Amino acid sequence: MHKFQCKCGALGGYIQNTGISNRIICYCADCQAFANFLGGDDVVDGHGGTEIVQIAQHRLKFSHGKEHLAVMRLRPNGLFRWYASCCNTAFGNTLGNPKLSFIGLIHSCLDQSAMDADFGKDIAQVNIESAIGEAKPKQKGLAGILLRFLRIVLSGRFFGTYKQSPLFNDAGMPVIEPRILSSQERSSL
Repeated sequence: MHKFQCKCGALGGYIQNTGISNRIICYCADCQAFANFLGGDDVVDGHGGTEIVQIAQHRLKFSHGKEHLAVMRLRPNGLFRWYASCCNTAFGNTLGNPKLSFIGLIHSCLDQSAMDADFGKDIAQVNIESAIGEAKPKQKGLAGILLRFLRIVLSGRFFGTYKQSPLFNDAGMPVIEPRILSSQERSSL
């Protein structure tokens, strides 16, 4: 059981059981924009990378503070980017289709002391073309994360666990109305 919580502790819970996971550092411009939206220097590293752990959504269990959960989208068809509204802690990213049930949990809400033990030490690096700074990181691990991602999503569809998401209701809509940024808001990020 891996615990998660926001910076102020008002929102928290745990990840149930062991299962397939991916550990990634994503350097994409959208992850950087999300960090800027939250004002979170603690979300990105020196190259603009965000460490993410992908798991099946049904493994998420909120123990308290779910009323602080908020969601935004950088564009109308973009990823759902979940965060804690109480202290602007980045929480995770999901696709808009709940049948593709995974969440990419942002490292800032996870227990840093248990990351290696719970999710392994192998960390892929993706979307390096958007990395900032001179000595850009090298892409690695893409094939492995794609295979594990498919296993996460397909097992959710096969076993029907995608219907047990705490982030989407029975109609397939997010449990919270997302805030969609305007093009002007996006460009300011």
